[in-house]
Amino acid sequence: MEPVECDRCGCCVLVSKNSWQHTAVQWTAEARAACQELGGEPDDPGARSRSCSAMRDSIARAAVEGRLTVLDE
Repeated sequence: MEPVECDRCGCCVLVSKNSWQHTAVQWTAEARAACQELGGEPDDPGARSRSCSAMRDSIARAAVEGRLTVLDE
């Protein structure tokens, strides 16, 4: 897994990109708390979302720019 930083809030997650269609993301409690879309723990009823569009875009951009390895190219 490789670190990827969010272009919007700067939090960092670990990512494994097995193909252009398959992405595994590992969130730390610190990253989840810093995220503007998630805003809490996964089981927190007050959490605003279960995914983050800004992080998804940041991961895609990192893959396209070659900063993130795509295993099945």
